[in-house]
Amino acid sequence: MSACTSCGACCSWCRVDFSSYELDENGGHVPVGLTVEVNGNTARMRGTDHWPPRCAALTGKLGEQVACGIYEWRPSPCREFEEGSEGCHRARAKVGLPPLPES
Repeated sequence: MSACTSCGACCSWCRVDFSSYELDENGGHVPVGLTVEVNGNTARMRGTDHWPPRCAALTGKLGEQVACGIYEWRPSPCREFEEGSEGCHRARAKVGLPPLPES
């Protein structure tokens, strides 16, 4: 099991902005109903547009069991975010989770 399915820190710490071309209404896959418009070229995942952020697609309880409700259709910043990366460690610290064990 991936640490990601018990964590969710990145989904409740980061603002998630991406190209509006990734929206389903523009030929992409991200459901427009889960986003807010930033400007004509940029969209943001709903829930990451305020403080504290929590992506509208995140389900479950942080640090216990979580899932992305649109995992197959998630935007590029989510696809590029890597478990165990520096960003992952910062997100975990920000939400009060311990660092991942070294592998």
